[in-house]
Parts: sequence; C-alpha cells; structure tokens
Amino acid sequence: MADDFQFIKETRKEKPINRKRLLRHIVETLMLAVVFGGVSCLTFVLLKPRLEQYFSPEEQQQVSFVEPEPEEKPVEEEEKDSSEKMETVIIEKQTPMDLSQYQTLQNKLYAVGREADKFIVSVTNVKNDTDIFNTTYESKGIGSGVIIADTGDQILILTEKKTIAGASSIRVTFVDGATVKAKLQRYDGNTGIAVLCVEAQDVLDETKKQISVATLGSSVGVSQGQTVLAVGSPIGTIHSILTGNITSNRNTISTMDCNYTIFTTDMVGSADASGALINTNGEIIGFVLQDYNMQKEQTTLAAVSISELKSVIELLSNDKPVPYLGLRISTVTDEIAENYHMPKGVYVRDVALDSPAMEAGFQSGDVITEINGEEVMAAEDYEKLLRSLAVDDMVHITYERQGAEEYISLEIDAKVGVLE
Repeated sequence: MADDFQFIKETRKEKPINRKRLLRHIVETLMLAVVFGGVSCLTFVLLKPRLEQYFSPEEQQQVSFVEPEPEEKPVEEEEKDSSEKMETVIIEKQTPMDLSQYQTLQNKLYAVGREADKFIVSVTNVKNDTDIFNTTYESKGIGSGVIIADTGDQILILTEKKTIAGASSIRVTFVDGATVKAKLQRYDGNTGIAVLCVEAQDVLDETKKQISVATLGSSVGVSQGQTVLAVGSPIGTIHSILTGNITSNRNTISTMDCNYTIFTTDMVGSADASGALINTNGEIIGFVLQDYNMQKEQTTLAAVSISELKSVIELLSNDKPVPYLGLRISTVTDEIAENYHMPKGVYVRDVALDSPAMEAGFQSGDVITEINGEEVMAAEDYEKLLRSLAVDDMVHITYERQGAEEYISLEIDAKVGVLE
C-alpha cells in the first residue's frame, strides 16, 4: 500500500497557444525586418558613392574638341553641284528676289542667331574699389561668354581674360536670366582667352533645359562672301545679333609660338565687341577678339579661326596650362629657301624677353628643323609638337644658325614654360 502513496501527484498540461500574441510577434518581426532593410538600403545608397570615390577614385572627364574632316565629293557630284548652282544663278537672274522673300531669308538667319543665344552667357566682373574719400564701393563690367562644355559636374564657359581682369567675384547670367557664381579655371596669356567654370549643382534644372552647349565647327573652309552671324555682344549689348559676310580670310597675326588666321567681316560692331562668329548651321567658326582686328581704325568685326584655337581651348578646359617657349615664327617655304639660300624649317622672327627660348640661347634668324627628333618643316608642325608637351618638360631642338659663309647645325635644350 505504501507503494501506491505519492506525496504530489502532478499531471503536465500543454499551455494553449495564444494566437493573437503569436500574430502580433510575427507582425512586429516583419516590421523590424522592413525597417532594418530600409535603413540598410538608405545607408548603402548614401555611402556607396563616397566609398567608391575613396577606394576607386574616378578621373575628371576630359574635354576634347575634334576637328571635323572635310567632306570630299566625287567628281560627278561636284559637276552636278556646279551645274545646279549655275541653274540657280540663271533662275535668280530671271526672277529677282522681292522684299517679302528677302524678309523671309532674314527671319531664317535671325532664327539661327536666336537658337545660338542659348549658349551665350553674360559675364559680370564685380570689383571692390575705393574712392578718394576711402569709401568702398562695388563696380561692375560686363562681357559675353560661350558655353563650350558640360562635364556633368561643371559647365565651362569661354570668354576673354580682359573681361574678368581684377575681379573680386565673377557672375554668369544665362539666357533665361538665372545668375550664378563662376570662377576662373585657366587663361592663356598669349591669346587672352579664358575658361570659366560653373558648378553644375548651382544651376537649376529649369535653366539647364533652356541652355545649350555650342558646337565648335571647322573654319578651314571659310571663304570670302560666306554668310555669317555674330552672336554674344557684337554691338556692346548682350544677346545682340548681327548678320553679314566674310570679307577676308587671308589675314594672319603672329603671336608667340603660334600664328592665327583672322576673319574680317562687313559687320559694324563695337570696338569692345565679344562673342563668336557662327555659320548658317549655328556652328562656331571664329571667336571674336577685337584686339586682333587688322583694321584698328574701323569697327568692323574680326574673329580668330576657331580651328586654330581648339588646341588651346582644350588645354584650358582640362585645367592645363598652355606650353610656351616664346618664339615668333614663320614657315620657310620652298620659294624662300631657294631665293635666300636658307634651310627649310621654321624661321625665328623674334624671341620674347625673359622667355624659355631666350634663356636657352635662341636668336632671331635661327631656323628650327627638328623638335625631339621629329622633323619640323612648317609653323604648323612646330605648333603641334609644342602643344603636345607639358610645362617644365625639357625639349631638345635642332636648328640652323647662319655663320660667316653658311648655316651651321646646332642643338639646344629648352625648358617649356607658361606665359602668365
């Protein structure tokens, strides 16, 4: 009987499942998972660009301006074009243009100019000056600029250094009236052109929709009588437009280390005009630099060939200095070589004071024949090879110098500099 006695007799009973509590736990767990996932996703999105920039920094996008290849037409097409032009001339002689047709043509030309206005900006030079009473005041100077590139991070603007000389701050106003701050990126002390940069994040999306980037066309085929437009500030007023024709395409100006073709026009503008010459396709073929005007007593517009400026603009756009030696040069042609018994190459007309070339020992009258082992037969060869160098590079130059009876071959090393 004792075996049947138990002090406590216990029977286990399973606890019933609380379905409401279980459902609440599941919902809470799911909500925590969603919150954790959202926070993780947001953290990843915010940190990813910075981590990528830290571990694998991207190089700044390089700006380049490609010179279009001239189109070569088959002989049959050229003959066809010439015959069509002849027919057009005959028709024009038979049916002269009336005033309504002339106005239609003008409207089309100005439509091209208004479209080009989208890449024109107003550049304001703000200076802090002091008067005779030692009172500080703010003065402003205004010029024009051309939007030449949009790298995604920056908008680059081509203008003249004299427009922003001595500026305490620079402001750029786009075609829609929006104004933002800009800063000088680089300038070329030789030509006087400069590139400004505007941070893309400072420009509203609405403004970005209103502006455009200019197309730097080819000025190789520019001819006398060609119809062109001047945009920017040709008469001293921003966003003014002039139409006219090229009157000369053979004038050149010799600057240090480079010769440039100057286009003159029959358009009368301001002596302080700025902006660009464009063709009827809206492409820039010349940059207006009135300081290079061959006819200083007149106020007809003049522009420098854009094809010859592209290499300089490209360097400035990529925040690189323009290589400088300090030689004023010209090509020794076959005719000159034969008539004056000179070696073929690049003739040194002048050497700039305190320039790398003067320090190396160049003299007027020297004829350069090789640069770093590459033959130099024309001024264009010299310019191309110099542009391929970097500031502080040592360049090995072979040249001919006239002796008592004949030219003597010499070699010299020069250090590439930059013209401030």
